[in-house]
Amino acid sequence: MIPKLAIGGDHAGFDYKENLVKWLHDHGYETKDFGTFSSESTDYPDFAHAVAEAVEKQQYDIGILICGSANGVAMTANKHQGIRAAICWNEDLAALARNHNNANILCLPARFLPFELAAKITDRFLHESFEGGRHDRRVGKISC
Repeated sequence: MIPKLAIGGDHAGFDYKENLVKWLHDHGYETKDFGTFSSESTDYPDFAHAVAEAVEKQQYDIGILICGSANGVAMTANKHQGIRAAICWNEDLAALARNHNNANILCLPARFLPFELAAKITDRFLHESFEGGRHDRRVGKISC
């Protein structure tokens, strides 16, 4: 089953988001773009909360958030119960975030990655799954 994706980002992530949405569609993914819709200055929490809420309510299977450093969107998304947003800057981190932490939102730092690498990280994140087992107990302790 191909997961339904929620995607969003601020002005620093706008170009990457636009390119990534196209890349995802070209690879057969259904996406809902929660904005921003221009490169004008915006507030990252507006988009991070929207994506996190959509994933939290299980309207979408996985979220992708993009901002300059990925820190702001990750901090914001992780305020939501049931969200495990992971900042990933290489493919191995994306795999581990899914395998060990059951991450459900990928956060990409647009100012620190070439787009080609961001696409590879996204692909890896989307093709990995949670291993469960000993990791279940640990993931179960994340929420307050």
